[in-house]
Amino acid sequence: VQLVESGGGLVQPGGSLRLSCAASGFTSSSKFTFRHYIARWYRQAPGKERELVADVSSTGVATNYADSVKGRFTISRDNTKNTMYLQMNSLKSEDTAVYYCNLAGYWGQGTQVTVSS
Repeated sequence: VQLVESGGGLVQPGGSLRLSCAASGFTSSSKFTFRHYIARWYRQAPGKERELVADVSSTGVATNYADSVKGRFTISRDNTKNTMYLQMNSLKSEDTAVYYCNLAGYWGQGTQVTVSS
């Protein structure tokens, strides 16, 4: 299984970004595929431990967020496209980090998000 993130970049404070994470490698013989797993976004800022930002249930109905991003970030998924998303609004400098997607024990390579004027 491979997870590939995209959508990171440099944005000014108060701006928005949308991250995507596309999953591939689930074979036709796989008992479990993308739609069976909870999907998560993590981030790691320089000098800090990796932290859970948000997660979404396999059906996309239930979501959870870190207190630091509640009301600003929205996690979602499209099981028909094997893709998860993280919409980030009202970005702050403290949101600067490498963002990673996680599913079924696999990690993406990370995408850099830098919030700076």
